[in-house]
Amino acid sequence: METETATRWLTDAEQCAWRTHLEVNRLLTYQLEKDLQPFGLTMNDYEILVNLSESEGVRMRMSDLAAATMQSKSRLSHQITRMENADLVRRENCESDRRGLFAVLTEHGMDMMQKVAPHHVASVRRHFIDLLSEEDLKHVHSALRPVAERLRTQRGKP
Repeated sequence: METETATRWLTDAEQCAWRTHLEVNRLLTYQLEKDLQPFGLTMNDYEILVNLSESEGVRMRMSDLAAATMQSKSRLSHQITRMENADLVRRENCESDRRGLFAVLTEHGMDMMQKVAPHHVASVRRHFIDLLSEEDLKHVHSALRPVAERLRTQRGKP
């Protein structure tokens, strides 16, 4: 742990970049969430639908889904219960592991995904992609890639 005298305080430029990142992250998440509200979905719901829709058999083990969405197993379980009540997903037992459960995308969940995805992509474009040049997007990617890689490694998920 760094001592007070060893603290490397942020320079003005570093602090400006950091605070802008935090502000953009909060504002963009808020706006994307707001744009999903007319469909009765949250960003967490949408992320789960995306993960399931892109998985083989439109299903994932609950533990893998929790890891993919960075949620605790308990929180994911509550979220899946809510999504089951909306007929977006269902749980299935795992044949090879009696304690394991799968989250499975329902037909209604797939229909919802197909209905919402174009609106979500338009929202992402409107509030992020279209505001940046192609060169800016390359810079954003190259600047944030090492941060993501380091954090995934620290988390134990390369």
